[in-house]
Amino acid sequence: MDPIIQLSQQYLLHCQFQKNLSAKTLKAYAIDLRQFCEHAILSGQTDISSVGKPILRGYITNLVENYSIKTAKRKLACLKAFFHYLELEERIIDDPFRKMETKLKEHKKLPSVLWLPEITSVLTQAYNGLGEQGLRSYMGLAKYRDIAVIELLFATGIRVAELCSLKRCDFSSDMASIKITGKGNKDRTVYIGSKEVISALAKYLQAVEALKIESEHFFVNRLRNRLSEQSVRFMVKKYSELAGIAKKVTPHMFRHSFATLLLEEGVDIKHIQEFLGHSSITTTQIYVHISSESRRHVIETQHPRQKLSFSNR
Repeated sequence: MDPIIQLSQQYLLHCQFQKNLSAKTLKAYAIDLRQFCEHAILSGQTDISSVGKPILRGYITNLVENYSIKTAKRKLACLKAFFHYLELEERIIDDPFRKMETKLKEHKKLPSVLWLPEITSVLTQAYNGLGEQGLRSYMGLAKYRDIAVIELLFATGIRVAELCSLKRCDFSSDMASIKITGKGNKDRTVYIGSKEVISALAKYLQAVEALKIESEHFFVNRLRNRLSEQSVRFMVKKYSELAGIAKKVTPHMFRHSFATLLLEEGVDIKHIQEFLGHSSITTTQIYVHISSESRRHVIETQHPRQKLSFSNR
């Protein structure tokens, strides 16, 4: 019989060379499959033919108890794909998932957003001290870069991975539009309507050119390499803390804020879908719920009727 660990390694090679999955996805699959193999072995099963519904149900229970529903669903999807592969390759007779109920109910959780006063505070902190360093110093470059990054996060709703992958050739000559390669290698063009944001991007590029940095990537670090996603997270954390914002602020919150605030201004949800690069409008519709919550909060706290009281008469 085929050892389960050996088959999982073969499946990963299949994903790498036949399905051409990204390195990030392959890494996640490797972790997911290793966890399942460990569960099966601890249950006394090392051969794939011994893995049946009881072991799978126990593993699913373990996922639900130890992970968020979103993560559990992702790990389960990986496992289903693995067993589907095994059946196609005739390593198992029947896929045990075929007659199993595996739906995991996900409770809708509204994403956290930054409201305009909070974004204003973050940008204020980013702009503080501008001009104290010259364009020809790394400190000056870092300052202009930080401003450009935060401005771009809010101006376009771009994902942090998309931002870090931007290349100089992705920007139009006037910096007013950007070609973004999103999930599934789908390209979209976003436009920048603010002259101040365009100016921030242009100033950063001037700093890059002043230091004679040659890189295909638009945003670079002190080693002149591509700016990492983690660096952007640290950057956002730094300025949000300086702004005195108590909640944990992430780059993705600017994306949520971009969509929510546009919706509050009456922008058609289909336009927002295109701006964000969502393949389905269902994904975008979560911002309708956020907008509804916001409107409810306004009515509950700011409607003049709250100032009147008749109950004691």
